Amino acid sequence: MRDLVKVFKALSDNNRIRILKMLEIRPLCVCEITEILQLAASTVSKHLSILRDAEFITDEKDGKWVIYSLNQKSDDYVKHLLPLIQEWLPDDETIVNDQQQVQSVNRNNLCGI
Repeated sequence: MRDLVKVFKALSDNNRIRILKMLEIRPLCVCEITEILQLAASTVSKHLSILRDAEFITDEKDGKWVIYSLNQKSDDYVKHLLPLIQEWLPDDETIVNDQQQVQSVNRNNLCGI
């Protein structure tokens, strides 16, 4: 039961839902997510840590960046929830705006090479 509670706690914050919806578009680094959410990098990192701990996302080092993406290989509750989450909030103004920003945000412009 502990794992299930962890999964639902991870979904209990609107910024974490926003992050998951952004990652549906493409993998992102912390600086890109920070730019879109307009939160401190430390706050975004905490949200990412919670999502990673619940196995919603994975991270991969790419040079100086850590790139976050949806965990498509989860064997737990997440594999059942991610497809559902992708169907949720298609007309939510905040989500639509976030997803549009994902199209133009660029880590090279935000944090340099």
